[in-house]
Amino acid sequence: MTKLWHGVLMMCALLLAAPAWSADNDYRMGTGDVLRITVYGQPDLATEARVGDSGNISFPLIGDVKMAGVTPAQGETEIAQRLSKGGFINEPFVTLNVVQYRGQQISVLGRVNRPGRHTLEKVSRVTDVLALAGGIASDGADTITLVRTRDGKPEYRDIDMIALFQPGGEASNEMVQDGDIVNVARQPMFYIYGEVQRPGAFRLERNMSVVQALSMGGGVTVRGTQKGLKIMRRNASGELQQLDASLADPVKKDDVIYVKESLF
Repeated sequence: MTKLWHGVLMMCALLLAAPAWSADNDYRMGTGDVLRITVYGQPDLATEARVGDSGNISFPLIGDVKMAGVTPAQGETEIAQRLSKGGFINEPFVTLNVVQYRGQQISVLGRVNRPGRHTLEKVSRVTDVLALAGGIASDGADTITLVRTRDGKPEYRDIDMIALFQPGGEASNEMVQDGDIVNVARQPMFYIYGEVQRPGAFRLERNMSVVQALSMGGGVTVRGTQKGLKIMRRNASGELQQLDASLADPVKKDDVIYVKESLF
């Protein structure tokens, strides 16, 4: 019966002490984070400590423990192993919570409403960073780039913002950490001139057709015609070509659509 109650109490302790970051268990702790550490059945070992400039904290009985650059779960394991190997506690159950996150600096560049460096005070993902930057500007691209350094090597990851907000897209909502860069490029454009109501440059939407492009330009004027449409497009070698176009044809980045005047 004693063993049964011990097991029940351990389960209760696990549930009550479930860390707030459990959904973000890939978070790697860093300098300035404040940690709360408890050992089940050992109230004298309860510790709240800030990760110092060295990346360490001081824990009773075992001394300095490296916490910068590791996850909370890894920190729990390290403390438990050292308590056990040192002969202090047999099979210790350690819980580590990050109770205060250091001011992480994330750069948000490009076509956002408030570009610059932004401070994060909690575990954050790409959508949180974009919210801090005021959201993507009207001419911002549908795909953004997350630039990070891991193990001394740069990583570049493109994130489809449209897919992110569709079912199953939450997996691409990457966690961000100190020093990461989020870049929002300008959305590709196309151009219309000739006999349209509003000639000029327009945002190129996905899978856009010529007829949709014409509608963005306000449609053909009374003097214009949908017959004989032309598209100026650069080929793979960069040369500008003039192509015949139909209303159903796809529009590509930097296309120039020309609507001519009707002869009748």
